[in-house]
Amino acid sequence: MTVTEITQLLDLTKTIAAGIFEGKRYPWEILDSLKDYILALGATLDPAEFEHPEEGVWIAKDAVIFPSAYIGAPCIIDRGAQVRHGAFIRGSAIVGKNAVVGNSVELKNVLLFDGVQVPHYNYVGDSVLGYKAHMGAGSITSNVKSDKTLVVVKEPGNPIETGRKKLGAILGDQVEIGCNSVLNPGTVIGRRSSVYPTSCVRGVIPEDCIYKDKEHIVRRS
Repeated sequence: MTVTEITQLLDLTKTIAAGIFEGKRYPWEILDSLKDYILALGATLDPAEFEHPEEGVWIAKDAVIFPSAYIGAPCIIDRGAQVRHGAFIRGSAIVGKNAVVGNSVELKNVLLFDGVQVPHYNYVGDSVLGYKAHMGAGSITSNVKSDKTLVVVKEPGNPIETGRKKLGAILGDQVEIGCNSVLNPGTVIGRRSSVYPTSCVRGVIPEDCIYKDKEHIVRRS
C-alpha cells in the first residue's frame, strides 16, 4: 500500500460520489469517468431535495447560489453548499455538502468532498479535494506540464505513471493550502498536512506534515 492510494487519503463517507471510487486504487483514476458518473447520479437524486434547472445540472434546494455564478453541465451541488459571486463552474464538477466555492473561483473536472473550501480566486482543475480541505486565497492547481508530457506522480521510490496529460492535485482530508500557492501537476498531499503561503509544491507530501519549502518538510509535533 502506498500513501497515494484512495484509502490513505480520503474518507469516502464524506461525499455523495463514493460509488465512483469502486474498483479504483488511486484518486485520479476517477477523473475520466466523472462526467458520465455525474449524469447517472444526478438522474437518481430526489426531486424533493434537488432542483434540476437545466439538462445535466442538479442543485440542492438549500444550497446558496449567487445570481452572478455560472454553473455548467454536468454538475451536482450538494446540500448546504455555497457558490458565491462570479464563480465559474465549467462542468464535470461535484460540490460537496456545506462546501464553499467562492468569488471568482473556477472549477473544471473536479470532485470536492463535503466541507471543502475554495473561497477566493482559486483555480481547481482535474483534481480531487478531500473532506474539509481548504485552499487559501489565490492558491491554484496547475494541471498541465509545460512540455505537455504525461503526468507522473512522484511518490518517493515509487513514481506512478498516470497516463494523463491533465492532472492537478489530490488533497487528502483536512489539508490546508496557504494563500497564493501553486500545486504543480500530479501533486498529492496527505491528510491533515499544510502548505505555507506562496509555496510552489510538487510531488507527494506525507500526511501530518508542514510544507515550508521543498527542503523543509517537517512532521507535526
